[in-house]
Amino acid sequence: MGAYHTVAIHFPIALWMVSSLAIFIRVATDGPLGQAMDRALKVFLVLGVLAGAVAWSLGISIWPWETISSTPMGRNHMMMASWSLAFFTLLAVTRFLQGDRIWQGASRWIMGLMALIGVILVGITGTLGGHLHGSYTEVAEWLRLAGWEVYSTFYVPDGTIWLMLGVAVVMLGLAFLKLGKSEG
Repeated sequence: MGAYHTVAIHFPIALWMVSSLAIFIRVATDGPLGQAMDRALKVFLVLGVLAGAVAWSLGISIWPWETISSTPMGRNHMMMASWSLAFFTLLAVTRFLQGDRIWQGASRWIMGLMALIGVILVGITGTLGGHLHGSYTEVAEWLRLAGWEVYSTFYVPDGTIWLMLGVAVVMLGLAFLKLGKSEG
């Protein structure tokens, strides 16, 4: 049964990576290529979220929670998988709610930053899942250098929390700045 999750997870990974590429291209250009990528982006994001929800559901239904949560790596994988799904759901909702305004001013750069964060989340999630499955990568070494021992540590590194807090403060500041300009 575990093979179903292993096969299914490659669909959201591919769709999320293509979504991120589409965002990077759209950030870089307003021309015909950027416009075409933006039209495709909506489809990629929706399909990615749906495929991600299926793969996530398969993952938690195939392996009992007691099994997944019995190791730090299993808990980290589930945490990162949940974050990846939530993050790309947020990107999809943001893109639909903001419409074309998302590509104006600082918002376009924020979208690019969010796409980069999404790529990193999916990369770490896949790395942890691969390690659980017996396919090892060098990404775990990079995480170790950043202070995260994937085999024994179940936590969010302090630097990640500070980064998330900093990004939240900057985004709130930009929102208030934009709100102030639109009222004036």
